[in-house]
Amino acid sequence: MEAFTLSPDFGYVVLVVFATVILLQWLGIQVVMARKKYEVSYPRMYSDNDDRFNCVQRAHQNTLEVYPTYLVLQIFGGLYAPKLGALCGLIWIAGRVAYAYGYYTGDPEKRNRGAFGYLGLLTLLICTVMFGLSLIGFI
Repeated sequence: MEAFTLSPDFGYVVLVVFATVILLQWLGIQVVMARKKYEVSYPRMYSDNDDRFNCVQRAHQNTLEVYPTYLVLQIFGGLYAPKLGALCGLIWIAGRVAYAYGYYTGDPEKRNRGAFGYLGLLTLLICTVMFGLSLIGFI
């Protein structure tokens, strides 16, 4: 059995994961502010009267839906290539911000402005597969 040594560069990955916590908090605050603005009281998740609130809510909810996948790929991909993994995480975060701002316009089609974030996610997927293959000695 071999010992696994964590690269000091993995610190970049840890900092990017921390940045995603800030991202999630920011998205949540946007929903709280939209609740007040569009008068959508708790526990209602969506507005029957104003889709602009629904767009803010969906930007947050969709990010929460994809976050577990992102997080697994960020950690495992970051173990394989920490600096590349951290860069990909920053791309994913920037994509989520662009996605949210596009959604906040009230035109759901504009959320696609953040699609570039999937380049980061796809690269993390590849790094994760490479990490797994390297662990089993395939590469």
